[in-house]
Amino acid sequence: MTTADLAGSLSAPRAHTATSPRRLPRPVPTWCRDASVSLLWGVLLYVTALWVGGGGVTDLGSLPGSLTSTGRLTGLVASALLLVQVLLMARVPWFEQAWGQDGLAHLHRTVGLTSFNLLWAHIVLITLGYAAASPQGIWGTVVDFVVNYPGMLLAVAGTAALVMVVVTSVKRARGRLRYESWHLIHLYGYLGAGLALPHQLWTGKEFLSSPFATAFWWTLYAVAAGAVLVFRVGVPLWRSFRAPLVVSDVRAEGPSATTVTVSGPGVRHLTAQAGQFFTWRFLSGAGWTRGHPYSLSAAPDGQTLRFTAAHLGDGSAALGRLQPGTRVLVEGPYGRLHGGVRTRRKVLLMGAGIGITPLKAMLEELPQHPGDVTVIQRGSSRHGLVLADEIRDLAAARAARHIVVEGHRIAGRRTWLPAQASHLTDAQALWELVPDIADHDVFLCGAPDWMDAAREAALECGVPAEHVHTERFAY
Repeated sequence: MTTADLAGSLSAPRAHTATSPRRLPRPVPTWCRDASVSLLWGVLLYVTALWVGGGGVTDLGSLPGSLTSTGRLTGLVASALLLVQVLLMARVPWFEQAWGQDGLAHLHRTVGLTSFNLLWAHIVLITLGYAAASPQGIWGTVVDFVVNYPGMLLAVAGTAALVMVVVTSVKRARGRLRYESWHLIHLYGYLGAGLALPHQLWTGKEFLSSPFATAFWWTLYAVAAGAVLVFRVGVPLWRSFRAPLVVSDVRAEGPSATTVTVSGPGVRHLTAQAGQFFTWRFLSGAGWTRGHPYSLSAAPDGQTLRFTAAHLGDGSAALGRLQPGTRVLVEGPYGRLHGGVRTRRKVLLMGAGIGITPLKAMLEELPQHPGDVTVIQRGSSRHGLVLADEIRDLAAARAARHIVVEGHRIAGRRTWLPAQASHLTDAQALWELVPDIADHDVFLCGAPDWMDAAREAALECGVPAEHVHTERFAY
């Protein structure tokens, strides 16, 4: 079916009656985002003030002093940002609500690369500064640091771990790794932070200059470590063991996807919203320690949680072999792709491939009147249209519009369209399907390049950037 045919189908009247949603989506508080940004800048300003108070400016009078003092400043800021990184990885609920998966991923990359670059600037500047004031030369100074300074061997090991994490986070390197391998390597970021920072507590001038500075840094370390222990370990274990969760049903969705339903008394304690995701671990044998993020594919009903996953790696391919009764550990709910961020009456849910699953759950939960919600489901073939029958029936019951855009994407062009619509621009096709799209909230989920193309088309059609909501799971 061509894009023009799909556009024509929208004009046909529908006589269905909207049904009541299961629950009202909870709005996201706006103060969390502003507070977290203010806290970050407050920490960086205070760190800089510690450097100034410790003689950082007055030490700039000579070349060795200038190199060493600047090295201390870059080390302090790198340490603070590294601890911020740990907090971003800790899945603190307030940060999750404020930023969502996309926002946290972008912030994580920005803060991480900045911290990493400053860390190397710290190493180089401190080494050059000490070498300039020492007869040992550069290599003699390096050996002296590593052998004679407290905590430096740990710092070298921590830096090596951080280098490994950063190198494997580069897009080209990520593409060569399985998700399971990348996830395991990425956990070394915690080890790197834990090993790279103690030498500053033991020998750093700004760490030891006053009781206030010492208390500040130890508090920052304790908060970061405590957040990881509480929200990455304690809360998931408490939720999973106080009221068990088990697999209750496993169903194949064609040859390349599986739907898993989880039930148990613990479900009612998980206040998830349609569109959010959990990190799932199944106690079914080897590999249970590696969590996998899967979005809910049905609106939570207080009794079951359901997700549908494509077979993209070892973990997702093994889902079809799960047995009913298998114990489940969960982290979450996470993500900002849900009705709580909705600001307009009309909504466009636009998903490609397995990315349609959280949007199907949102269609089920969103409060709506006839014609308020449009679903555009994109697939390269009919087999790639995951849950298409469910979405069609649900859209009919809720008087929503369900549009299927099928076919392989246009070769050599970054687009959300199939080849048979190559005569249209991305924005033209989107406007043809949804003429009043500028009045919609737009929710997108799919492959990163596809989402980028769809987002650009929505913006070109007049949708303000703050009304385009996305969720990315690419690692």
